[in-house]
Amino acid sequence: MENGTSNGSTGGAACCNGNGAVRGPHVAMLATPGMGHLIPLAELAKRLASRHGATATLITFASTASATQRAFLASLPPAVTSLSLPPVDLSDLPRGAAIETLMSEECARSVPALTSILLDLKRTTGGRLAAFVADLFGADSLDAARAAGVRRRCIFFPTNLHALTLMLHLPELDASVSCEFRDLPEPLRLPGCVPIPGPDILMPLQDKANPCYRWMVHHGGKYRDADAILVNSFDAVEPGPAKILRQPAADHRPVVYPIGPLIHADGREDDKDALCLEWLDRQPARSVMFVSFGSGGALPTEEMRELALGLELSGQRFLWVVRSPSDEGAVNDNYYDAESKKDPFAYLPEGFVDRVTATGVGLVVPSWAPQTKVLAHAATGGFLTHCGWNSVLESLVYGVPMVAWPLFAEQRQNAVMLSDGVGAALRVPESSKGREEIAATVREVMQGEGKGAAVRAKVAELQKAAAEGLRDGGAAATALAEVVEGWTTTGGQEEED
Repeated sequence: MENGTSNGSTGGAACCNGNGAVRGPHVAMLATPGMGHLIPLAELAKRLASRHGATATLITFASTASATQRAFLASLPPAVTSLSLPPVDLSDLPRGAAIETLMSEECARSVPALTSILLDLKRTTGGRLAAFVADLFGADSLDAARAAGVRRRCIFFPTNLHALTLMLHLPELDASVSCEFRDLPEPLRLPGCVPIPGPDILMPLQDKANPCYRWMVHHGGKYRDADAILVNSFDAVEPGPAKILRQPAADHRPVVYPIGPLIHADGREDDKDALCLEWLDRQPARSVMFVSFGSGGALPTEEMRELALGLELSGQRFLWVVRSPSDEGAVNDNYYDAESKKDPFAYLPEGFVDRVTATGVGLVVPSWAPQTKVLAHAATGGFLTHCGWNSVLESLVYGVPMVAWPLFAEQRQNAVMLSDGVGAALRVPESSKGREEIAATVREVMQGEGKGAAVRAKVAELQKAAAEGLRDGGAAATALAEVVEGWTTTGGQEEED
């Protein structure tokens, strides 16, 4: 087991008695592959430590033991330690298997090893192991927690209440919807949710013949084995499903607790940050459109070129994190490795980088930028985003209006909810992502024209609501306190046969 070192961003570890013995609860937390899963789970662990005197062990998979992940885990405070599951053989899976299939198979095949780890944690924590928390693709790991006698077993859902509602209804939808979701004649209407057109429904559900579809149905059913579901969202951004999911359910689904937003605000200085932040320091307030498709997203070459020309045509300042295109694979090919495989600048329109650099209107950086620092910067006035939920929450926390350009996973569904529902984003027209449409949408948000004014006002409202929910006595803080109270009153004891 590796101990993290303090990064100064979280106060407090587990509470101690006069003899120095730890007396707070211990929580084991399983993060399925992807930094987008690990980071919010780690933020939950840090919040449990700083506000509730808990300690935590983050359990990761061997397939994601990258230098980036190791550095992140090493940055965590002493109350949050980490360990990795042993590798499992996935060589029997077909080449090109969906990410959701790979993650689900790896988790299911790791249940015996995870059971042993949890039994060891019960011994080494002196009986303080009060709960086990798995993220959304780790539903099968609840079996390991049950086998190890961990009394409180929870799902941490790092995306939103709309996606959770879909997952909870998925077994019945699987039985009642005979066609492909993309072929539904009308938008899907779920309790409290914004209607979602068939083609925008969660990407792993778009092909029922793909094994990942069956895995998603499986997870939706297994969620009901949990005692509670913790969701990285907040009521104000999803009032409809928040109200519904708080109500007692006839089908005895787990209690749902919106505890977000949980975001990673990295306070460390890094040499790689300097170029972006120094350039932003020279720009006027709220004048820059930040363009990034997350840690795993990439565009096809043609869309990449149209985006470049659209940004230039818009006349707005921009900071663009660009990656090599996805023509030879899927738009999520970078999921396990965010670094571009080839020089991304070579795929941009001829002379583009030289022109925007010479005029000072834009900065193009390869592969990576310090996203939370960019969004928090006074010069940033908009965010063209893939609508990954971590990025959405970061944008709302820092009050940055969005332009939605979804790629994969639940991102298209998020884009519908943000643009058609809550009104915190404008979506680039799906039918024609040409330079003129891109330029017009960017200008509308940056200059507050047309619908852009309403988007800016709504984002400011949600920024305030998010901050209020996290304060002592706020909705998110109270929800997490209720969860911990349930752990400490029943946790840490062997489950009865």
